[in-house]
Amino acid sequence: MQIDLLVLDVDGVMTDGGIIRDDAGQQLKRFHVRDGAGVVMWHKLGKKVAIITGKQSQVVEHRAAELGIPYVYQDIANKKEAFTHLCEQLQITPDRVAYIGDDLPDLPVMKLVACPIAPADAVDEVKAIAKHITPHRGGDGAVRDGIEWLLKEMNLWQRVLERYQ
Repeated sequence: MQIDLLVLDVDGVMTDGGIIRDDAGQQLKRFHVRDGAGVVMWHKLGKKVAIITGKQSQVVEHRAAELGIPYVYQDIANKKEAFTHLCEQLQITPDRVAYIGDDLPDLPVMKLVACPIAPADAVDEVKAIAKHITPHRGGDGAVRDGIEWLLKEMNLWQRVLERYQ
């Protein structure tokens, strides 16, 4: 397996799916630090990361910038259409893509990619097509686990470990 692009959903994958609003109506989201560290590991190996999410949030823009994720599609009703555009833009075919999703809107893309991945608390229909189901729930290390699993499957995990030894 050779994966060059990892595409992430946000709510239920990068977060626990909860939406918190402050008194001013601003949306807040909680992200797991190890998920971010996994994205950094992925980048250091020359791999690309993108986000495709059905909601619009400044918080997602900030988190993507923090993690160096340049491809961010928000407020997307048709994830398959956005995914097709992304692949064309990057000149990457779906057989070189992994996608981490948790809910029904993710299914059309997950059915196209080489490696669909689901958090432990994903809906049953998503888990049924996943090549890997993380032991972690969305927002609680699922992205990191998915990245580690991919790197081990591609025999790249040792290269990551060597950076820390």
